[in-house]
Amino acid sequence: MEKLTQQEEEAMQAIWALDGGYIKYFLEQLPEPKPPYTTLASTVKNLEKKEYVASEKQGNTYRYTPLLKAEDYKKRFMKGFVDDYFKNSYKELVAFFAREKQISAEELKEIIDMIENKNPE
Repeated sequence: MEKLTQQEEEAMQAIWALDGGYIKYFLEQLPEPKPPYTTLASTVKNLEKKEYVASEKQGNTYRYTPLLKAEDYKKRFMKGFVDDYFKNSYKELVAFFAREKQISAEELKEIIDMIENKNPE
């Protein structure tokens, strides 16, 4: 599956938030400054070509439905991110955040507890 641009990811966030719908509703979900309607429509068409969404013609417009769950995309994105930037090592990822003081010892303890108890949250 093709990687998404930042603009495509923002559009997908709106599509996932609404669990599908119409361009005008996706536009309402986007942060300011909002792109023009036609730009968002082109972006969503690109998402359809990349097989992230499916369209169904309804009258003069199209309704779009996500083909990939947000959680599945997140897993795929994070795996690629860790592969590309941290030599496929989640330990390196956590160590990076610890060195940058972006994660506290308490948060690390919570993560260890989650791993030991196999509890996702």
